[in-house]
Amino acid sequence: MAAETSVFRRSDAAAVVPWRSLIAAVLALAVGWGGVVYAANNSVQGAKKEEGGFDGDAPTAILIEASSGSVLFEKNADELRAPSSMLKLMTVEVAFNAVKQGKIKLSDEYRISENAWRKGGAPAGGSTMFAILNSKVSVDDLLRGAIIQSGNDSCIALAEGMAGNERLFAADFMTKRARELGLTKSTFGNSSGLPDPANRMTVRELARLARHLILTYPDMYKLFGEREFTWNKIRQQNRNPLLNTLTGADGLKTGYTKEGGYGMVGSAVQNDTRLIVVVNGLEDSDDRALEAKKMLEWGFRNFETRTLFAANQQVGHAKVFGGESRFVKLASPDPIKVMVPKQGNEKLIARIVYNGPVRAPVQSGQPVGVVKVWRGANVAVEAPVYAAEAVGTGSTVRRAIDGASELVIGMFRASAEKL
Repeated sequence: MAAETSVFRRSDAAAVVPWRSLIAAVLALAVGWGGVVYAANNSVQGAKKEEGGFDGDAPTAILIEASSGSVLFEKNADELRAPSSMLKLMTVEVAFNAVKQGKIKLSDEYRISENAWRKGGAPAGGSTMFAILNSKVSVDDLLRGAIIQSGNDSCIALAEGMAGNERLFAADFMTKRARELGLTKSTFGNSSGLPDPANRMTVRELARLARHLILTYPDMYKLFGEREFTWNKIRQQNRNPLLNTLTGADGLKTGYTKEGGYGMVGSAVQNDTRLIVVVNGLEDSDDRALEAKKMLEWGFRNFETRTLFAANQQVGHAKVFGGESRFVKLASPDPIKVMVPKQGNEKLIARIVYNGPVRAPVQSGQPVGVVKVWRGANVAVEAPVYAAEAVGTGSTVRRAIDGASELVIGMFRASAEKL
């Protein structure tokens, strides 16, 4: 059974503390019961252009703040499309993770097979690091080739070196890792993003993947900001146009195929705030660069971070089954923040969602659910909440009463479903 609680309140720059206090009080006292169903969103989030909102041409786009994950703008963000070379971010993440876990080393060398050379090297005519057939290249250099030069040969060599063949790498390594990261819609047919009907990602999941790369691998992420890379005596510039046109830009990846159009995953930091943008489906490379830059500049200009709940502040409570207490307090060890417009009012809806009731005993720090903050029909930020205290098992009478209550609720639910 799912539990939720809602708060309706317009954000007001002059009333941050009262707003936060009201949310905390209502969440703590008004836990409601009932099934929760969330429909996929294919709409535009944000104010209209005349109200200071963003007006863009990309068929699919999203803009998020990296620290909190707050969504500032989205347009058809859950539409599956060919990600083109932006898919290389998943290949890079698999390699980064393997290095972090000690499964491979940056100094390990993988051979450039004829398959990697013909499909992704100089003979293919696409983006390549120009690796020589049958040469051995270190993982470190293959990553630079994949990230800076968008080398298809780099990605194929990484896939073959780690999994034996590219198809197995895509089906097992990439898909498995994507699901571990919560990327539930993404599918992969190869490691490079070259045309394949199995290559499908949404801009939302690309943004989540980019955020994960930035937050999880801060040292290796620096590769995305390197301006050039020379291999086989051929010097190539980083293909990311934002590096030269936007202050604070340091990543991540461009992409193009005839099917997918022009796309980009970009990120920049200004005034200690990092934003991530993803656009896809544009018809021109210049439009792609301009759209991404405009969206980032709009975000930096119009939004600021607000703290909804401080670290370890109670954000609500959950119903407990068979416990010595009927409720358990919920909190987050990290501050829960959201990006809001600097000017004007905006209605936000906050809800705690969990599967309940939570069965006793409950351990302090036990994961219970999530708090979701909606901006209109769209989730602006989502953060996990945990039990802020321990709740022991209740008496036999308490458990019997709770059991009877659950039986009655179940009967009403079954009757309602038949109507």
